[in-house]
Amino acid sequence: MLAAAQRLRRREDFAATIRNGRRAGRGALVVHFLQSTVEPAPADQPSARAGFVVSDAVLDGSGGTVQPARAGFVVSKAVGNAVVRNLVKRRLRHLVRPHLADLPPAAMVVVRALPPSATASYEDLGRDLEAALAAARRPRSREGRR
Repeated sequence: MLAAAQRLRRREDFAATIRNGRRAGRGALVVHFLQSTVEPAPADQPSARAGFVVSDAVLDGSGGTVQPARAGFVVSKAVGNAVVRNLVKRRLRHLVRPHLADLPPAAMVVVRALPPSATASYEDLGRDLEAALAAARRPRSREGRR
């Protein structure tokens, strides 16, 4: 299970990640990744985070601490009945959990399960997730698509 601070719950967060983030599909999954807004600190400004200024979008409202990377899941009825959808969500939550530590602070990830995820094995979902996350995090090449 993911901690509450690591879950996306608000519609606005899902929408922002899907609309503004990078998308990569692999096998039975599509991953949407939205990078955090951490920017280099000016040389004359002291910073609590060793050379970085964290914008307000990254700070949580309570204590001014940096939010951890968060993940959300979209598993539609096209995947299967409620039992199958919940099985797929449980598998995906378990697979995403170790990857969140590798993501930058306040990054948001939405994992969308496609219908083939209902019959995919745990190992296949893991491979698809790793490949899709790596592709979504990879910087865009300067060359256009052909």
